[in-house]
Amino acid sequence: MSYLVLARKWRPRRFQDLLGQDHVAVTLRNAITSGRVAHAFLFSGVRGVGKTSAARILSMALHCAASDGPTPDPCGRCEPCTRIMSSSCVDVQEIDGASNNSVDDVRSLRETVAYRPSSCRVKVYIIDEVHMLSQSAFNALLKTLEEPPPHVKFIFATTEPHRIPITILSRCQTFDFRKIPAALIEQQIAAILKEEGITMEPDAVGVVAREAAGSMRDGLSLLDQIIAAYGKTV
Repeated sequence: MSYLVLARKWRPRRFQDLLGQDHVAVTLRNAITSGRVAHAFLFSGVRGVGKTSAARILSMALHCAASDGPTPDPCGRCEPCTRIMSSSCVDVQEIDGASNNSVDDVRSLRETVAYRPSSCRVKVYIIDEVHMLSQSAFNALLKTLEEPPPHVKFIFATTEPHRIPITILSRCQTFDFRKIPAALIEQQIAAILKEEGITMEPDAVGVVAREAAGSMRDGLSLLDQIIAAYGKTV
């Protein structure tokens, strides 16, 4: 069986698990509770702070089968939730903006937007690194983004929001993800080590948290490397 790296194994699955992003979690939960979920979102911030995870959690919240409608607390166990977390849900498409950045790619996307979801409540398009789209691609997306069908949601993620045209930005609800404080990363790493049955000196945990530089994913990638080198006692 292949090894699942810590960054994937311990990926957030609930809004309250989004480390250091309480301002995002509270707003999205309130939007779902009040039925005021926008049709387009932009999640911006440095790498490894939870943007794509938040997009998946929002998708789960919209589709969770354990509730009669959108819920701020998706169960994470029903078929829609598990499919979304494994990136295998046909109605939640994750698109890499770096490799699907041409106007033809966006035109193909626009053709699928008109069709209703096959099994879920809505169709969700998650476009990662959306700033990599060409100017022509952004222009082709503009009208669809402004007036999408009621069964479609767009979630964009980017590390470089300044590269996105203002015409696109003005049609999205923007959420700025902050760098995660070292103290929170240290607490999370300590909790993960306990669950994984690994002993690590507190000072060493602090070093990993500082070297993460605000990115939980970078911290867990470094932790994986350290465990590979030193075993279960570090």
